[in-house]
Amino acid sequence: MTLVIAILATIALVNGAAAATAAEECDVPESLISASSDLTRAANEIKDRHRLDVSVVGSGSSVLTGPDGPRFAYPAQLEQVLKARLPGNEIKVTVHIQSKQTTADMAAALPAILAEDKPALVIWQAGTVDAMRGVELEDFRTSLDQGIDAITAANADPIMMNMQYSPRTESMLNVSTYADVMRWVAEQRDVVLFDRLAIMHYWSDAGVFDLYAATTGYAMARRVHECIGRALASQIINAGHLEADKNQTTR
Repeated sequence: MTLVIAILATIALVNGAAAATAAEECDVPESLISASSDLTRAANEIKDRHRLDVSVVGSGSSVLTGPDGPRFAYPAQLEQVLKARLPGNEIKVTVHIQSKQTTADMAAALPAILAEDKPALVIWQAGTVDAMRGVELEDFRTSLDQGIDAITAANADPIMMNMQYSPRTESMLNVSTYADVMRWVAEQRDVVLFDRLAIMHYWSDAGVFDLYAATTGYAMARRVHECIGRALASQIINAGHLEADKNQTTR
C-alpha cells in the first residue's frame, strides 16, 4: 500500500510539473496583454451579478476540427481559465463561428447575436478573410466601426482579436496592413485589442512553437489554442481590473 501511495504521489508531481511547464510556455510579455482601455461592463457584471456572459464571434481560425475540436479551441479554454481564476462567478462563453465570413458579414450578424446572448463582453475575431479576399482597407475599417457600434449599443464591451501569425504564409498574405487598421481602430475607439498576431509572432521567435513546420499537427494546434485562451483570460482580468485567484496560473 505504501508503494502504491508513493507511485501515485510521484505521478501527481510529474503531472503537476508538466502542467507548470505548459503554463510557462504560454508566458508572453505583459505589454502584449495589457490594455489602456477598460472593460467596465464586464467588470460590473462580475461585481453586481457574479457572472460573466461572453460571446465569441469569428471565422474558422477560432475553432479546431474534429469531434473534440470545440472542447480544445480557445473559447472553451478561455471559459475554463476564467472559471478557475474568478471562483464564485458563473462564466459562460457562447461561440458563434462561421467560416469564410468577412468583417462586414459578421458586423451585419452581430445585432441578432447580441439580442440572443445578451453578453457583457464580446470577443470579435476579424481580419483573416478580409486579407485573403483583398477587401479595401477603408471598407474594412468601416465594418469594424459598425460592429463596435452594435456591440456598445447592446451594452457590452468589445475586444477585437486580430489574425493568427504564420511565417509560412506571411510573404503570400499581407495581413499586417489589416492588423494595423485594427490597432488604429482600437486606439481611436478606446477598445481593447487582443493582438493575437503579435503574441503568436513572439511565441514563434522565442521557439515556443515551431510555426515554420510544414504541418503543425493537431497536438500543436491544441497547445496554441490553450495558450491563446490563457493569454486572453489574463487580458480580460487586466482590463477589467478583476480580483483573480492568485493561486491559479496567471497565463
